[in-house]
Amino acid sequence: MNEQGKVKTVNPATEEVLNEYQIMTKQQINDKARNARNAFDEWKKDANKRIDLLHDFANQLRKDKERLARTATNEMGKAIKESRSEVEKCAWVMEYYANNGQILSTDEVINTDARKTVIKFQPIGVIGSIMPWNFPYWQALRFAAPSLMVSNTIVLKPSSATMQCGIEIEKAFDNVGLPDGVLQTLVGDSSIAESLIDSSDVNAVTFTGSVPVGAKVAQRATSQVKKTVLELGGSDPFIVCEDADIDKASDGAVKGRFINCGQSCIASKRFIVVKKIANEFIEKFVQKVEGLDVGDPLADDTDLGPLVNAGGLKKIDSQVKESIKEGAEILTGGEQMEGRKGYFYRPTVLKNVTPKMHIAQEEVFGPVAPIIVATMKSKL
Repeated sequence: MNEQGKVKTVNPATEEVLNEYQIMTKQQINDKARNARNAFDEWKKDANKRIDLLHDFANQLRKDKERLARTATNEMGKAIKESRSEVEKCAWVMEYYANNGQILSTDEVINTDARKTVIKFQPIGVIGSIMPWNFPYWQALRFAAPSLMVSNTIVLKPSSATMQCGIEIEKAFDNVGLPDGVLQTLVGDSSIAESLIDSSDVNAVTFTGSVPVGAKVAQRATSQVKKTVLELGGSDPFIVCEDADIDKASDGAVKGRFINCGQSCIASKRFIVVKKIANEFIEKFVQKVEGLDVGDPLADDTDLGPLVNAGGLKKIDSQVKESIKEGAEILTGGEQMEGRKGYFYRPTVLKNVTPKMHIAQEEVFGPVAPIIVATMKSKL
């Protein structure tokens, strides 16, 4: 939510404004990138110092886990138990690269026709990081951990929906003594991404988000011959064969589809079930989906909180309604949770879905599971 050079964050469970931030100017963004450039030369000198700081940062995350988890839940609606797990996972990834970064980046001698061939791993320099809201700590830090370990410096542009999470990452690094300029957080909406990419001090760009936006990021960065890493959306299939353990398969299907309220690029999004065991699987799957607790994301027993914003709620509702028009059938859910504030949608299972339906071809970023029943063809 933006107005007059400001960005607001909104609690998706209560629809209350959490905070308001002033969007950084292009000059401020360039200053951050220049600070990162100046910090790079010193940061790359001492690997042992980098190792110690990454370990210290992991300890800081664990020390402050509850507050960080509540910040994420308040900003984007993730169930608090998932937010805690995300913070813990971030601590783990920092420790992993602190312990293994030097091994992974050691020179490799390989056999070629040349007298001697060596693969060397060298830092890129300043990396502009454009990150999403769905895993606000993990997406930023799973990239930052190896990048910092090999001595790159980072300018992070978090999602405007989870601005405070991005700010908290920089604060946590400051608390453990990370040198000035090594990791900095930008404040703003999507409009500032172009300034970050265009900065002459930025050597490479990493982006996680939708395919259309990723294409724009890649076009802008590569036109300036800057290295680019993209992680984009997808529609991963969950395939249940006739010899599957139905109980385990249905457990896995619930976890794979409804983690983070279905808002994950690597979530299971299309359920392709062999006809022979389809009825048994669907019955157990629906039963377990109906057992999910949807409600206050700060409550320890909540499984699903709200979608991130009104736009996400509207999108998922329209996808379900379109699938019904095309012939799909709702087995459970299929509606917004009325009579309460927040962007809540009931966990939904659809059957009679065909591969040609929009819901089978588009990414479904919410708590909806379309089931396609497949017929096995015998081998000739």
